Amino acid sequence: MTLPDRFAAIADIHGNSDALAAVLADIDAAGIGTVVNLGDMFSGPLAAGETWEILRHRPMPTVRGNHDRYLVTQVPGEMGPSDRVAHDELPAQALDWLRSLPMTLELEGAFLCHATPGCDETYWLHAVDRHGTVHPAGAAQVAGHLDGVSAGLVLCGHTHLPRLACWQGQTIVNPGSVGCPGYTDDHPVPHVVETGTPCASYAVLARQGAGWSVAHHHVPYDPARMVALARRRGRDDWAAALETGWITR
Repeated sequence: MTLPDRFAAIADIHGNSDALAAVLADIDAAGIGTVVNLGDMFSGPLAAGETWEILRHRPMPTVRGNHDRYLVTQVPGEMGPSDRVAHDELPAQALDWLRSLPMTLELEGAFLCHATPGCDETYWLHAVDRHGTVHPAGAAQVAGHLDGVSAGLVLCGHTHLPRLACWQGQTIVNPGSVGCPGYTDDHPVPHVVETGTPCASYAVLARQGAGWSVAHHHVPYDPARMVALARRRGRDDWAAALETGWITR
């Protein structure tokens, strides 16, 4: 597939169908016809089935994220709570689709992955120190994951944090998260990721000379229905992040 001169990138929907609908409407209003999807579509205490219905009617180049992998490789009884809720909502057709997705995808001049080319659970453009503080990754980490990747444009997600980095002529972009603006994790040490905004995020990429211009977009939408779903399923951390963009207060 040859990418057009202007397209959108989305990542980390995490079952938030209302945020996805808002982002796709914003993309359509901008006259952008091509969207690429960097994975983690369904996992979360929200609306995985509705998210599947949107995505199955909107074909787009897609890579599989780590939570997408968990949904098709783990036994339901051993899944984490977010994965289990999503798994129970998804039809067999959606799970078969997840199984068919590649971990990485090379398009003409662009390389797509969920986290890094070699691992779907490793942060690329951000890092976590031993105290659990999340910060932008340094040059060595950014460059280290580029081994074997020759494309001028590299797209990744996973951290939910929008960022642009450049290294020796290559542009690496994380579009941020469509549907999950904050989360907690225990690896490599316990830490919290917060965007500080409840907006739904995506990025627009446009060719500019030999390179790419990048615009990160933050789309307001009403998260009330998703917040209620999260609370009803006992996930106050998700509810807080969806409502405010913060988990810690």
